[in-house]
Amino acid sequence: MTSTVAPTGSRPALPSAVGLSVALWLGAILAGFAETLVRLAGPVPPSVVEILARGGIYLVLGVLVVQLLSGHDVHRWTVVGVLGVLGTASLVVGPLRALAGGGSVGLFLATATGPELAAAALRALHVAELLAAVVLLFHPAARTFYRASARTTSPSTTVAGAAAGSR
Repeated sequence: MTSTVAPTGSRPALPSAVGLSVALWLGAILAGFAETLVRLAGPVPPSVVEILARGGIYLVLGVLVVQLLSGHDVHRWTVVGVLGVLGTASLVVGPLRALAGGGSVGLFLATATGPELAAAALRALHVAELLAAVVLLFHPAARTFYRASARTTSPSTTVAGAAAGSR
């Protein structure tokens, strides 16, 4: 005999802020992978192993981002921590080091090759999408969505417990 456990409440509707945030996160991931591919034409191209590793990482991150649609707050905080904080830091550390080492934006723009300029533009897009996606995850409608989802998905009821309660 099988028992089906019904949810304790209805799941709240997905707010547009969360949907747009997910789209921006996925766009940022695609921009990051596109940057990797553009670097193939640059002076120091990534190796096949590096491309495959980045592709695998981006795939895992994409799956994590899609989990934001579930409404579980743990996914929101995981995405913000991993992609929002660590991901953004990984994108800006290199350029900040170059500036701290005496480089300048003007000099970069004057001497960069086409692939380097394209990669820099993709990186800028990547960072802009990350920042906008983080902001949207904390929009009032998004906060309400994650709070409401936590209430409607109260602690799991086991099948045995549900069966015992139906006697």
